Amino acid sequence: MGQAERFLVDDRGNRVAVVLDLLEYERLLAQAEELEAIRAYDSAKAAGDTALPLEEALRDIERRKG
Repeated sequence: MGQAERFLVDDRGNRVAVVLDLLEYERLLAQAEELEAIRAYDSAKAAGDTALPLEEALRDIERRKG
């Protein structure tokens, strides 16, 4: 990270939030999204379901919304 950690504290001195550099926040967010995609892939693969073409999957999603 390179910078010292910065925290916001409450009246008692308890840490309640952390202040991140915007680039660091965006990097962490991208990593979290990538990890979520990996977990979804692993879960789908383990379930052994049949793959659907993208167009069909999108139609199914739209049908469930309506």
